[in-house]
Amino acid sequence: MRLKDIFDNNRHWVAEKLKTDDQYFSKMARDQDPKLLYIGCSDSRVSTEELMGMAPGEVFVHRNIANMVPNTDLSVMSVIKYAVNILKVQDIVVCGHYNCGGVKAAMESADLGLLNPWLRNIRDVYRLHQNELNKTEDVEQRYRRLVELNVLEQCVNVTKTAVVQRAYKERGLRVHGWVFDIHTGLLKDLNIGFEDILNKVMEIYRID
Repeated sequence: MRLKDIFDNNRHWVAEKLKTDDQYFSKMARDQDPKLLYIGCSDSRVSTEELMGMAPGEVFVHRNIANMVPNTDLSVMSVIKYAVNILKVQDIVVCGHYNCGGVKAAMESADLGLLNPWLRNIRDVYRLHQNELNKTEDVEQRYRRLVELNVLEQCVNVTKTAVVQRAYKERGLRVHGWVFDIHTGLLKDLNIGFEDILNKVMEIYRID
């Protein structure tokens, strides 16, 4: 696709939106009021609002390689703080996807240079769950399970943050872990057990 095609597509998109609602962009220009923060993967095949059937303005989005939430990443930490404290979201979703290139790369022993520190976070997930993963002889099943476990551990990382702990106490904010099945188009709720995670996390990471 040429870059010119993108601008042509944009003009077509604008015309289609104005056909159905001539105030569409005037309404969009007002302050956003999303109730959901979505932390997902940068993979070009995973389109955030489209896969959830959400409209612009309904979800605040952060994406990076393999939907990570390391506490040293100022970008994702700033997004969480802004979404929770300023936008007052009620739910935070960490959504991974099967056939994730970042997770697959972390399972391999290759030296990927600048990517190594980032992928090390996923390798740490593998280390934490090594006993379970190594019992799975099928490599593809192990890969899928690591995708799920990575989502779980990133949900734990979200829950460790002070802003999330306070928002839970003040207004019942909740954290969810999902996986997008790229082969079927369906979302899978991992039912992570947020309260159990919160109770375990607060034994060590409690912030009053």
